[in-house]
Amino acid sequence: MLNSLHDEVATQLRERIFAGQLVPGSFIDEPALCNELSISRTPLREALKVLTAEGLVRHEPRRGCFVSEVTERDLDEIFPVIALLEGRCAHEAAVNASDAELAALEQLHERLERCARARLINDYYEANFAIHEAIITLANNRWLAQVIGDLRKIVKLARLQQLHAPGRLEQSLSEHLAVFAALKARDAEGAEAAMRTHLTRQRTALRELARSQRSRLSA
Repeated sequence: MLNSLHDEVATQLRERIFAGQLVPGSFIDEPALCNELSISRTPLREALKVLTAEGLVRHEPRRGCFVSEVTERDLDEIFPVIALLEGRCAHEAAVNASDAELAALEQLHERLERCARARLINDYYEANFAIHEAIITLANNRWLAQVIGDLRKIVKLARLQQLHAPGRLEQSLSEHLAVFAALKARDAEGAEAAMRTHLTRQRTALRELARSQRSRLSA
């Protein structure tokens, strides 16, 4: 029962962090959370251990827990790793996917194109996420999926919006179509290279967007 409760608490806190209700750098008030959630300190502290292991929370001795902050250096280090891992997923998906699974993936890409044409950025993000998840699933490699999932949590903490960079929406769509074309052709190496390019360009777009925002603030 205790394990179930602390998992539930971890889920609630994780959702609050991703929603921005617990902002990066903020102190986690344990007594207040215990009171709000009607729980004791034990399941809360077990939940915080889980989030600390995931990198979403940091613990400082004699001070308590704080929501982690993601730096530009963190992103520079994480994105090349994700590019390698998701590239490998695309490689394995090209080998493993059935024709029926590729047909289902094609429908997701058609949805992505519709969102891009209508410039429905939030819907595009959803379709984009679904495509990445589908390719990871098609790779059928639980170790890749596990490590990518852990790294994605850290990236999600940064609350990034790379599609707001000028021209990025169209570029992203083109990259996705290149990945899918390679998958459909059963070109494992081509799919891997295309996916790595896609993730690398995401980081470039984010860097340019951050630079532009800093320029506006200093103007």
